[in-house]
Amino acid sequence: MELDSAGDIIALTPEPIDTPGIVRRLVRARVGAVATFEGVVRDNLHGRRTRHLDYEAYEPMALKMLRRVAAEMRANHPDLDRLALIHRLGRLQLSETSVLVVATSPHRATAFDACRFGIDRIKTLVPIWKHEHFEDGDVWVEGVRPTLDL
Repeated sequence: MELDSAGDIIALTPEPIDTPGIVRRLVRARVGAVATFEGVVRDNLHGRRTRHLDYEAYEPMALKMLRRVAAEMRANHPDLDRLALIHRLGRLQLSETSVLVVATSPHRATAFDACRFGIDRIKTLVPIWKHEHFEDGDVWVEGVRPTLDL
């Protein structure tokens, strides 16, 4: 995963997410705070035991919307230094990271606030779909429908 012109990492990937490696690539001397959020595959949904998840996306639109989230993070948190927005696609096993949001800044408040803002916007804007497989069946988990007011 490459740094873009702003020094950010925006990506969809079928590979496991290396959170410590991503953080190392983003941090530089001016940074005093790093906030991370990792969404991980849990073992249940509403009392049903989960076996694994499959994530799918309309990749061109998902990347466009991840970039939009990054721009919104910067607009709402001007002290933000670098950030990462990375989502896994494909089959994920229990405890694997499905989504990573990293925000770096000189101060902790900005990093915390930007990180939370980022994951909340990803969940509402980015067209990524989760297919949850249970011991007794499967279901497409429907989140908030993306707003496509481009």
